[in-house]
Amino acid sequence: MSAEATNPEAHPEACPEPRRRGRTRLDLRRLGRAALLGPTSRGRLPDAIGHVAEAHRAHHPDADLSLLRRAYLLAETSHRGQMRKSGEPYITHPLAVTLILAELGAETTTLTASLLHDTVEDTEVTLDQVRAEFGDEVCFIVDGVTKVEKIDYGAAAEPETFRKMLVATGNDVRVMSIKLADRLHNMRTLGVMRPEKQARIAKVTRDVLIPLAERLGVQALKTELEDLVFAILHPEEYESTRALIAAHAGERDPLPAIADSVRAVLRDAGIAAEVQVRPRHFVSVHRISLSRGELRGSDFGRILVLVAENADCYAVLGELHTCFTPVVSEFKDFIAVPKFNLYQSLHTAVATPEGYVAETIVRTRQMHRVAEAGVVALGNPYATGAPDAAADPDEERVDPTRPGWLSRLLDWQQSAPDPDTFWTVLRAELAQDREITVFRADGGTLGLPAGASCIDAAYAQHGAAAHGCIGARVNGRLTSLASRLSDGDTVQLLLAQDASSGPAAEWLEHARTPAARIAIASWLEAHPDRAMATTTAARAPLSVVGARGGGGNAVADLPDAHVRLAGCCTPVPPDAVAGFVVRGGAVTVHRIHCAAVAQMRAVGRTSVAVHWRATADCRVTLLAESFGRPHLLADLTEAIAREGVEVVSATVEPPVEQRVRHSYTLLLPDAAGLPALMRAMRDVPGVYDVSRA
Repeated sequence: MSAEATNPEAHPEACPEPRRRGRTRLDLRRLGRAALLGPTSRGRLPDAIGHVAEAHRAHHPDADLSLLRRAYLLAETSHRGQMRKSGEPYITHPLAVTLILAELGAETTTLTASLLHDTVEDTEVTLDQVRAEFGDEVCFIVDGVTKVEKIDYGAAAEPETFRKMLVATGNDVRVMSIKLADRLHNMRTLGVMRPEKQARIAKVTRDVLIPLAERLGVQALKTELEDLVFAILHPEEYESTRALIAAHAGERDPLPAIADSVRAVLRDAGIAAEVQVRPRHFVSVHRISLSRGELRGSDFGRILVLVAENADCYAVLGELHTCFTPVVSEFKDFIAVPKFNLYQSLHTAVATPEGYVAETIVRTRQMHRVAEAGVVALGNPYATGAPDAAADPDEERVDPTRPGWLSRLLDWQQSAPDPDTFWTVLRAELAQDREITVFRADGGTLGLPAGASCIDAAYAQHGAAAHGCIGARVNGRLTSLASRLSDGDTVQLLLAQDASSGPAAEWLEHARTPAARIAIASWLEAHPDRAMATTTAARAPLSVVGARGGGGNAVADLPDAHVRLAGCCTPVPPDAVAGFVVRGGAVTVHRIHCAAVAQMRAVGRTSVAVHWRATADCRVTLLAESFGRPHLLADLTEAIAREGVEVVSATVEPPVEQRVRHSYTLLLPDAAGLPALMRAMRDVPGVYDVSRA
């Protein structure tokens, strides 16, 4: 594997902070050999974790390093004599993982657990010993990252380990922080493995760990993991991308000059800002080459502007758009609307007089820390005085940093006892890389994956009670349960009063979230007779036809002509109408805005003037949209009869997603009674709309 793929210094985006001048690179082989010589003198920090301590103090100047010293001594003693497949002493691995987290700014408890993360799994150290020596928090985190025994779970060991880890992450996100750093160091040293094992580990990293790093906002780990996976799974594309970057390195890079221009503009505007050029990592270059084709010099990196306050971000944006030509389609405001993984920044692109387009990111320094380190930058959510920390230590641990996607994952995994189902659904869930927020009718919000439907919203809000969902209103308008939701929609879910209601099999075609799919599939499995009924072929529409017809009270200005009202628009007084002579000399009457009027004129049908008699009965066709329930047809027919209206014909279409469409052709004694009739039909329970055909 090439140095660019394994060396984090080769990818500036993979390092949260520039390496301090004068600080030498950590030589894990040398420190591993030093560790074999035994502990140092009492009271002195072991040299082997000197770099960890230095990186930790850079973020936490007042940190107490005694806990790290004790953790290192226990880890070094317990792992002594163990070797990695690369030939290095095993202690080099927990040291490397801890250094990764220290450079991201992790607090002392995380680093302590990181040093010990393999002791319970690979040595004689027990969780009780860890708890007695380092407390409940460190013990909880170490237990969370400890794999389940393969001897107990067999082939299910890997999915069950991830299930255990995710459940622990739901209570403390620091568990997953250590797992991500652990996988990064393992990927850096994967070259000693057989190619087939490299590919297997890389695929799991691609499908599970990288999406988790993205969701937890740890971009520094995510970008390097992407490059390492890219090199293993797509070696040819990786080599061509490496050659592309190497060729660019020998050409003049326009970005430093553009950065100088940005600095000058902001200096003249009196805005204190730090301007950097951020080279793209390998996967980013590969993706942009696929979308843009031949790359120019400014495509190999981006301009990063760091300021102190949120208001300064918008001031910088104003100066950039004033002094350069903005590419409007590239502007995104993730400060006003943060991403679901805590990410905040302004994204824009500006064109220079030389024709280069420079993508530019503007953020505060705190936003930059969170963008690089994600949840690691949030520190210890259980520290004294931390907001939302659990008040009672005996209560279930509640992590204020737990994002909505993780809560959903923890909910549905309880309903997926089968490891294969859990593993498959987990990968599918993590493949959905965008999230939307919709508003509930009661004022709450729901976080859902992009592409989610009203069915997903129903199960997210109501759980098993969503089996009885019969409809939804989105932004005030009634819509199908299969309708996809957009970010910012307001959704009101309508539940049936009948406790025996259940989902239709076709709901599975529109459900995106695992919670909804598992719940629907479980219900259908428990009710095979109902599931069979929902999948049978649609029956022909039920029709009831009366004997009345004719032209009602329409009169044509054509002597002895037979007049009939068009069934497509069923005009009634006082509708504006038009008549046309059709075959047999009859006159058909349409509403003036009916689509058939234009067709009649286009084919040259003779137009005839039509007027209404002063009083007479009239015929009209009404469409009733309703939710399916027993006795609905009888109740609607009774409501029509109470208004003194005769049913000429009625058609009931087969239910679709528990929605039923009724079509009634009715004979009214007086057209003036039409509004009252439509109101009476709407008042029937289950009917949500009545309209003219």
